[in-house]
Amino acid sequence: MATDSLIANYSYKYYGRKKGVSIYTFINEKQSLFHSTVFSSSEREAIYLVDGLLHNPTPLRRMHATDTHGYTEAVFGVTHLIDVAFAPRFKRVEDQVIYSFHAKDKYKDKGYRILPSRRINQKLIEDNWDDILRFIATIKLGKTSASQLFKRLNSYSKDHPLYKALKEFGRIMKSLHILAYYDDLELRQKIEKQLNRVELSNKFSDAVFWDRGKRFYVGTKEEQEKFTLCKTIIQNSIIFWNYLFLTDRLSQCKNQEDKEEMVASIMRGSVLAWAHINFTGDYDFSKPPSKEFQFNYKKIKNIKVKKPVLAAEIQ
Repeated sequence: MATDSLIANYSYKYYGRKKGVSIYTFINEKQSLFHSTVFSSSEREAIYLVDGLLHNPTPLRRMHATDTHGYTEAVFGVTHLIDVAFAPRFKRVEDQVIYSFHAKDKYKDKGYRILPSRRINQKLIEDNWDDILRFIATIKLGKTSASQLFKRLNSYSKDHPLYKALKEFGRIMKSLHILAYYDDLELRQKIEKQLNRVELSNKFSDAVFWDRGKRFYVGTKEEQEKFTLCKTIIQNSIIFWNYLFLTDRLSQCKNQEDKEEMVASIMRGSVLAWAHINFTGDYDFSKPPSKEFQFNYKKIKNIKVKKPVLAAEIQ
């Protein structure tokens, strides 16, 4: 921050001795950015995760990956009920607690190598199930945001019964995820691939937000979100141009073998590329604009390739 702001806070890791805010941006399977929000750097990003997921218009069931800071047990429960497979990467997965419906000895007698530590309070979930469904209906209908409800529930001096029930239900999903994470190499690779793309997106964001020391000169949350939205529009414009460029090149392939090779190359890479973008611009008014490079939109529109299975798609 370059000015005073009510939501700015200290974070030595990111800002040193200065204050700043956090920007949470979501990227989908097409590698386009579909939602951004600004909040205090002292807040945990997990409570804003559901807000962004509900802005994703894709109807398919997807997997959403995040790092350790982006998860809570309550979020595990809510994401399951909005039909999103939540898959965080834990910093030390061996330190995480696994829950079960039965005593530890029952699994030990069966020869399980990974044993639960605690039992699920099934009665707590059943007693508050109607309120849990009401919570989900409220956020899915857009009556209020999940982050606002989480803040309200967290404001009580003791855990609210609904929040405790959400956490208890989330522990079921969390335990299943941990077991799958241990057992499934492909799942771990999918999570890592998504998070690598997120890191690339963060670098992309820094590259676009290059001017004036990469600092906000506006203090209110509303103004900061307007600036963030403008940055997102620029990023998506670059991504769209990259898609046009790659599709144009694909349309110029002379045979099917070359086309398949190029598609495979594109799938291994990413459209989050900006090295070819001159952010400061070059302006030459001594000659008319060049018309040498133009996309062949007719060819681009008619090109057809076999649709690949997305890495984030849940079967």
